[in-house]
Amino acid sequence: MKKETRTVVYDDELRIEAYHFEGIVQPFPSHFHEHYVIGFVEKGERVLSCRDREYAIEEGNIVLFNPGDSHACVQSDGGTFDYRGVNISKEIMLDLAEEVTGKRELPGFSKNVIHDEEAVCHLRPLHEIVMKETGEFKKEETLLFLLSHLIQNYGQSFENCIPECRQEIEKACEYMEEHFTERISLDQICRHAGLSKSTLLRAFTKEKGVTPYRYFETIRINKAKKLLSEGIPPVEAAVRTGFSDQSHFTNYFNQFIGLAPGNYREIFSEKDGDGGQHGK
Repeated sequence: MKKETRTVVYDDELRIEAYHFEGIVQPFPSHFHEHYVIGFVEKGERVLSCRDREYAIEEGNIVLFNPGDSHACVQSDGGTFDYRGVNISKEIMLDLAEEVTGKRELPGFSKNVIHDEEAVCHLRPLHEIVMKETGEFKKEETLLFLLSHLIQNYGQSFENCIPECRQEIEKACEYMEEHFTERISLDQICRHAGLSKSTLLRAFTKEKGVTPYRYFETIRINKAKKLLSEGIPPVEAAVRTGFSDQSHFTNYFNQFIGLAPGNYREIFSEKDGDGGQHGK
């Protein structure tokens, strides 16, 4: 079997992450990101679940995730999975969208899986340039061409991509966001939201695509990513994001991100030279 490799690079000029996974067999449980994801399947077949839909993804497919899109995937062909992609924060996407459309508003991708040769012709060279860490302005040009094409063909207002949420569910989300470093209970969330446990679990999972606990753990992982990118050691990041121990933190981080916390931190500390703070 092909040896598994996972490579991630942060581009200081574009302020985006590029990653390349090869030989992957690991399933990824239902989770979401706070950033946009634009990915390309190079090899293998997987079943992807996203926004209450199921897709069979294969070589040549592009996947598009908006911030907050809950998704999960598992290998379906008995082989391995090769995948490359870029992550773009909402802050950076806002700047890029303004360049492309002239309007300072976040785009929302209307489709999660597409087959688009023109988009591939932009995405693949962009990814290769970033992974090689070259400084030519071609990479910015290619990124803008890619986003221009995607927004023109698959874009809509970001707000239209967010399902309408009942006020009680939003209260539950806000409570978890505010208390992610603490050991909170389902009772506390329900009291704050004003719902019974059974009603909250059913309504929340239907609305968000993940259970309340999975949502809570995802918040912690996303906060931990930010700390690690700033040079915070994994042990401290685990404590500051409320994980009970280092092993628990490492297992969850690897499950959600596909890399160990230390490996993710190295992407940024290597660029700083001294492991100091690195702004994103």
